[in-house]
Amino acid sequence: MLIHLRTLGCRLNEAELETWAQAFQKAGHQITRELAQANLVIINSCAVTQDAARKSRQLIRRIHRDNPTAKLVVSGCYATLNEDEAAQLMGVDLVISNKDKAQLVEQTLSQLNFDSMPAMSTEPAEHSLFSRGRQRAFIKVQDGCRYRCTFCIVTVARGEEQSRTIEAVIDEINTLHQQGINEVILTGVHLGGYGSDIDCDLSTLIRTILDKTEIPRLRLGSLEPWELPEDFFSLFKNPRLMPHLHLPLQSGSDSVLRRMARRCKTEEFAAIVAKAREEIPHFNVTTDVIVGFPSESEEEWQQSFEFIKQVGFGDMHIFSYSHREGTKAATLANPVNNEVKKQRSKQLHELAAQMKQDFIQTQLGESFSVLWESQRESSEEGKPSYFGYTPNYLRVANMGVDSGDLENTICSATLDVAIEGAVLVR
Repeated sequence: MLIHLRTLGCRLNEAELETWAQAFQKAGHQITRELAQANLVIINSCAVTQDAARKSRQLIRRIHRDNPTAKLVVSGCYATLNEDEAAQLMGVDLVISNKDKAQLVEQTLSQLNFDSMPAMSTEPAEHSLFSRGRQRAFIKVQDGCRYRCTFCIVTVARGEEQSRTIEAVIDEINTLHQQGINEVILTGVHLGGYGSDIDCDLSTLIRTILDKTEIPRLRLGSLEPWELPEDFFSLFKNPRLMPHLHLPLQSGSDSVLRRMARRCKTEEFAAIVAKAREEIPHFNVTTDVIVGFPSESEEEWQQSFEFIKQVGFGDMHIFSYSHREGTKAATLANPVNNEVKKQRSKQLHELAAQMKQDFIQTQLGESFSVLWESQRESSEEGKPSYFGYTPNYLRVANMGVDSGDLENTICSATLDVAIEGAVLVR
């Protein structure tokens, strides 16, 4: 059976897709990048905003329209929060909620009558990441969240915290490395809470990975800033732990942060960023910001804007506040009108672009090891162009320089000039 995997949303969804791909392959089936060839399609949906839920519905409809004969299974946050609605969408054969994700492959094969083993079933020779055109792997180490930020619907959809054992994570990373993966990214709904349910913690997990695997590059997914232990930044002395963190700020106004039920004030956030930059060379901090949270006044917006400008970030994900039924924020008074949200979002996008360019400028002339992940169209001279990432997560490009086959290799490059969303190297 040929299986096509699609996802919307976060890196955790990507990690779950990879887990399912591995399990389907072990059951003797194949992963295909071509939707038209698939007998079965798995969609991991998103509902972090109303727009994400709408895109999930659109994707489901489009997949069915483009391949109406394939069986269609939908999971993820949209399917969990809107199970009846998802089940009634045309073409959907099975809905599996987040609480049953661990059994998705088993339930799919049995409930859709795919449970018989193929006649020529063997261990997969090609890892599913490569069949999907990926050279990095997302590793799900934890699910669920104990906190209840007032804007977040994901904690409702994902449930209580559950951590994987260190042994299971180590085994997965070693397997991926043996199959050619050179970088893994640890992900979770509440990554900083890893181990709270199994008497462990994230620092222990990181140290054990660095000790018991030989994976060349280890990255961390989004981390809440209030959960970093005192010795956390000492972990980055190991060059295999990449010097980049995504620390969600959400607002640069303390009064807005209180309404969001965030647990880190702006002063504390700024101190964390300053410490990271002081202790770790070339450290890059990226963030999330929500624009137009209920009752966000002009004064609060200006406080937020100035704080973001003062701290400076290598990049930002900017979201206009989205009303989500089932969250506390949905009950708050004085919503910000859409025009004001658009204006503030535009202003912040302009600042984000400038801050990103400023950070890149500080890195030009420096040499970094680059994991070259993909090959794109050839240059005018007929030589392939490669794209990849530095340790501090700058996207770089080798535009036709004669360097042999770079894909999925790690080699040193000097950052030369910034152009069209990437940094050219020499």
